[in-house]
Amino acid sequence: MDFRKFLIVWAGQLLSMVGSGLTGFALGVHAYVRTGMATHAALVTLSSFLPSILLRPIGGILADRFDRRLMMIIGDIGSAAGVAFILIFMTAGEPGLWPVYAGATVSSVFVGIQSPAYKASATDLLTGEQYSKGSGLVQLAESARFLLSPFLAGWMLHQFGIATVLAIDIATYMTAVLTVFLIRKRMKPARAADEGGRWLAELRDGWQAVTVNRGVFLLILMISLVTLFLGFLETLIGPMVLSFSDARTLGTIQTLCALGMLASSLLLGIFSVGRRYADILAAGLFIAGIAFSLIGTTTNVYFITASGFLFLAAMPFVNMSCDVMIRSNIPNEIQGRAWGIIGILSQLGFIAAYATAGPLADYVFNPLLEDGGPLAPTVGRLIGTGPGRGIGFMFVICGLLTAASALVLSRIRSIRALSANVASGPGAENGRAGEPA
Repeated sequence: MDFRKFLIVWAGQLLSMVGSGLTGFALGVHAYVRTGMATHAALVTLSSFLPSILLRPIGGILADRFDRRLMMIIGDIGSAAGVAFILIFMTAGEPGLWPVYAGATVSSVFVGIQSPAYKASATDLLTGEQYSKGSGLVQLAESARFLLSPFLAGWMLHQFGIATVLAIDIATYMTAVLTVFLIRKRMKPARAADEGGRWLAELRDGWQAVTVNRGVFLLILMISLVTLFLGFLETLIGPMVLSFSDARTLGTIQTLCALGMLASSLLLGIFSVGRRYADILAAGLFIAGIAFSLIGTTTNVYFITASGFLFLAAMPFVNMSCDVMIRSNIPNEIQGRAWGIIGILSQLGFIAAYATAGPLADYVFNPLLEDGGPLAPTVGRLIGTGPGRGIGFMFVICGLLTAASALVLSRIRSIRALSANVASGPGAENGRAGEPA
């Protein structure tokens, strides 16, 4: 029965994620068309991303103090209000971009409240045996956002304009709120709200929950490293492809690659994969690393598409394994705070990538592989020279480092111990999560 309740909440969040993807795509295009500068589109992305990451530890405390249903409702309503703010000013004819930045920031703040509660609610609604399926379905929703939202947003912008896109996003948030209302189960840890103590103390509890177990902490550091490389790919795949092709080709490549994540997430949502999560993690990460490298070796769009498909098909297995091993080794009563800390630590890689990818490509790697560049006679003979080939070289290096990380990870006993500790619920036997691995 609780799995059916999880499916109801998940369906609402699926619609909300697709709606958020519509808005993210549309606002980025809007900012670029208005100014002709990629910087403004990047600022939209930063406004939509950074506040939610920084505030997730606070959202985690709230998720452990109060009913997680309430936190999800507040988060979705607040996010909708941020989008509505943008819509109001656009409808009024505001020529500047400040309402976009402000509204995106407000929406992102409330995502920081909603996300830890949603993450922790899965533990309330699922049994230990259902964690991998639940994780697969969550990733299915995320992959649907990348698969559906760009095409839908592009079509809607052409047919109806950005106001319609924003209005639809608001409607998806309200649908998500309705699905949470339908769950008539109070999702709150046994600990009462007035027992929480000081907020700084609870932040420390969340930090200790993810650092006292050496395996959990090392796994989170590994996730942050993966998000760094993924951030490079997300930021630079467009410039690399556009250096030898066009936007239509880029969109087709991204959609076909996203099918890999969709297919794997769907498989994980339907089938159980056993308990060898550490082995699944290492294998998935190794395959993803090799595929990442292959993306950078050529300008052949078919080879890039196949490699990207393989890369994204491997990532749900990596994410699912990390999710299950962490969730099963942290007690339920502190999962909200723990996921808040995990959220910010694991996303540091994205922040670093967004800040450094452009300068590294423009001022370091691309000049190395220009015609006549320092590496043109050596590396250039293997992957080519000219515009965008430096980015390809970055991808090769990042992919090889990812594959090497998988090999190292497979040898770390404390991470393998996390897989052995996976049982019927979080913090198996109520004590393991607090013991150093």
